[in-house]
Amino acid sequence: MEPHYYNVNVEWKNDRLGELVSPELSQKIEVATPPQFNKGIEGVWSPEHLFTAAVSSCFMTTFLAIAENSRLEFANFSCSSKGKLEQIDGKFLMSEVILEPKISITNPNDYEKAKRILEKSEKACLISNSVNSKITMFPIIEIFEEVKL
Repeated sequence: MEPHYYNVNVEWKNDRLGELVSPELSQKIEVATPPQFNKGIEGVWSPEHLFTAAVSSCFMTTFLAIAENSRLEFANFSCSSKGKLEQIDGKFLMSEVILEPKISITNPNDYEKAKRILEKSEKACLISNSVNSKITMFPIIEIFEEVKL
């Protein structure tokens, strides 16, 4: 596979606020220092949020591809995530991302298959494989039951 490049530009607006844009995308994202830091801004995406989101969203897209290739039928997928910022040896770093995926499978017999696919997805996620942070996963697998009236 040939290398791919993803272009992102950031432009400072004022104070601790900037704007992310990409020539490949139509959306703009405001980004700022998080409120835990001096002059941080509440209510705006921070690099720490974006880092955590990159791991979580990559996990989701990896899961979707593996589930499709494995013919796993599911009704719902969601994933809560928490990025842990720590100061270690005088440096700030995102030391861990905790993923809490939740899927609802339609066939109770697919429970073990779903569990394997979640584990495989975590191991195959290219963003998780690209960072030094510890990735921890606590999956929840439910059986989806359609409500019939």
